[in-house]
Amino acid sequence: MLNPATAERSKSPRKPLYTPEQRARRDATPWTLVQAILAPLQFLVFLISLGLVAYYLSTGKGYEAATISILIKTFLLYTIMITGSIWEKVVFDEWLFVKAFFWEDVFSMLVLALQTLYVVALLKGWWTPEQQVYIAVAAYGTYVINAAQFLWKLRVARVEGKKSDAGSQSGQMSPSNAASSSTWAGQQT
Repeated sequence: MLNPATAERSKSPRKPLYTPEQRARRDATPWTLVQAILAPLQFLVFLISLGLVAYYLSTGKGYEAATISILIKTFLLYTIMITGSIWEKVVFDEWLFVKAFFWEDVFSMLVLALQTLYVVALLKGWWTPEQQVYIAVAAYGTYVINAAQFLWKLRVARVEGKKSDAGSQSGQMSPSNAASSSTWAGQQT
């Protein structure tokens, strides 16, 4: 049985991801489009790299291709982290770890740390090639969690956008405060 305080909290509305002003900045900044392009590109590179890594680990062949793919994934990760930080600064006026995306940023940092460890291990010759690739596998596992977090936030933002649009159409919110239901971090639907 829930205590009354817990029951009351569960009934209270959750704070939206964006204020109307943040949503307007999100929709207006070119960094939103950059994120919308980089996110699926990074995911595509991840899938290709995952296949190459799995091939190497299962056959012992294709180490060079796997290594190049991991390095490309790492480069894209750094690129999306830097541009994402700029996006957060424009939209939320903070560089990273804004409340709305705190846990996503935490996992992004974990992915970045593991990918960086892989690159350092590769350059310094730490461990065997197979052990180095397992570091990338760990990074890829955390990346999957991180990608799921962002997909969840995409869904939440779309639902909030639809509610905001419905409110503006019924006169509850002025058109200037209404948010687009079809965008999140620049991803058009």
